[in-house]
Amino acid sequence: MEKEIINVHKEYLRVINEDFKKYKMLGDKTFVQLDDKDFHFKSNEEVNSIAIIIQHLSGNMFSRFTDFLTTDGEKPTRHRDLEFEEQNLSKAELVGKWNNGWDVLFSVLNNLKEKDLTKYVKIRNERHSVIQALNRQAAHYAYHIGQIVFIAKQIKKSDWQTLSIAKNKSNDFNKEMFSKNS
Repeated sequence: MEKEIINVHKEYLRVINEDFKKYKMLGDKTFVQLDDKDFHFKSNEEVNSIAIIIQHLSGNMFSRFTDFLTTDGEKPTRHRDLEFEEQNLSKAELVGKWNNGWDVLFSVLNNLKEKDLTKYVKIRNERHSVIQALNRQAAHYAYHIGQIVFIAKQIKKSDWQTLSIAKNKSNDFNKEMFSKNS
């Protein structure tokens, strides 16, 4: 049997793009289940609402991915502390911010070339390989999107529509996957 030769850089770009799309989809599917007021729910004063997390992620995406390969990922125009202040935005405004941030990220990701993965960028004047910077952002976004989903589950309680394998349905899911992929 002939071995397939994998272009690691091309495969990395495919996988990281797919991962970011999955993270965005988790947020998108969560937002559909929420009302305007739900975006501003806080279980106590020390936690962030979904609205604040969206503001932060959007600000981070604009800062990190605007001129990604040529300027520091922490832009002087970013006001990170303001991202954590309630701005009383509507669901539509928040989802717009969310989508605009992802548009900036995916524009960069879709235009990266394999050779760009061997370059370096700076974040707060700290040198990162492009791969390291992308992985850093993927972990950061997954962390905050997990928070969004957790908060939404608290709000929706028994009305929550799972985004994953439903409780007590793992065996059914596995059977389906194995039969589909045989």
